[in-house]
Amino acid sequence: MASGIVHQWRALTSPQKNAFIACFLGWALDAFDFFILTYCITAIAGDFHTTVETVTEALFWTLVMRPVGALIFGAMAEKFGRRPTLMINIISFCVFEVASGLAPTLGWLLVFRALFGIAMGGEWGVGAALAFETLPEKGRGFFSGLLQEGYVVGNLLAATVYGLVFPHLHGTGMLVNWRVMFFIGALPSILVFYIRSKVEESPAYRSGQAKAVKPTIHLGDIAHYLPTFLFLVLLMTAFTSFSHGSQDLYPTFLQKAKGFTPGRVGWVSDVGHIGALLGGITFGTLSERWGRRRSIVIAALLAIPMIYIWAFTWEPIMVAAGGFLMQFMIQGAWGIVPAHLNELSPAAVRATFPGLAYQLGNLLSSRNAKFQTALARKYFHGDLTPVLAWTVAIVAVAVALLAGLGREAKGQSMSSVEDLPA
Repeated sequence: MASGIVHQWRALTSPQKNAFIACFLGWALDAFDFFILTYCITAIAGDFHTTVETVTEALFWTLVMRPVGALIFGAMAEKFGRRPTLMINIISFCVFEVASGLAPTLGWLLVFRALFGIAMGGEWGVGAALAFETLPEKGRGFFSGLLQEGYVVGNLLAATVYGLVFPHLHGTGMLVNWRVMFFIGALPSILVFYIRSKVEESPAYRSGQAKAVKPTIHLGDIAHYLPTFLFLVLLMTAFTSFSHGSQDLYPTFLQKAKGFTPGRVGWVSDVGHIGALLGGITFGTLSERWGRRRSIVIAALLAIPMIYIWAFTWEPIMVAAGGFLMQFMIQGAWGIVPAHLNELSPAAVRATFPGLAYQLGNLLSSRNAKFQTALARKYFHGDLTPVLAWTVAIVAVAVALLAGLGREAKGQSMSSVEDLPA
């Protein structure tokens, strides 16, 4: 497998490599800034003298505003280009990450996380369009898996920084531990300099093959694609419930249900993220042979047998092994998403269509964390274990069913001027 990865990478031209690196890092660092919050929920609740359930509203507002960002930044990318829009997007999410660390009250934190959600919502669609309009058709599944796992790399970085740095942070006021973690989130802004100096605009955009759209999009403009669009929104609702339903409260689950220290939470989470990274690349590559739909179905259903070791074991090494296997399957299915959505999307709105469907899925699943904590409190005395287990079981079946009912578009040209049929 390693030799295949090296071969795939060496086959790329320098502009293709630079575009992929920029998009991968943009998504990874965006996810890093998002997941910093998930590791600090307990600390934030203590600092603001409130409950964990109340702080999870910040996750809700980030997710609920992501479709707005997908629409705004997607339209900008169609009109002004993928490259400049990606730079503006990265600066935006870094600014709101720092602002979150400066929030004087929980109310202001919710405001800043909502604004961060707008910036986060734009990155995936713009970055994926730039990447897949630049990369060759051959090996698209592999690069899809690798690109999507930038999200996992971001989570891995957040877990690592949390485990290594957070236990040593103290102080009060603006230097309290969780705030410093958000200030670290400003570092991704350095990526803008790399994009400015190394990355070229998408060939499809430059040649006019991806037609510009208006800054605002009306349903009438996409009426021809509406059936496909609505199906993708439903599919992405299941997918986002799969990932966020197993990840967002996982650090809190390890702290509260398992009694793990911050350092142990960090390394156990890291093992799961490594599994996710390998799963995304593995199933993304297999989707070139098996097809996108079949690969998603297999990965999703294989998550179900992993539930027991993931949720119900107690020894740290077993919990870590469960996290590795669970995220290998969940992110294995997710690794196929970037290629699958872009292949199903019309060329004229490729920077908007996949990202908006993705983020509307996030919107529809945005109450997951709130719903899960409320169920745990009402029925299981605050224990998240059965709630997380049932979430994975139900959503895995939903992902498999929806993916299986969809259309296969593996190998669809990214430079075609002809739109896909709805």
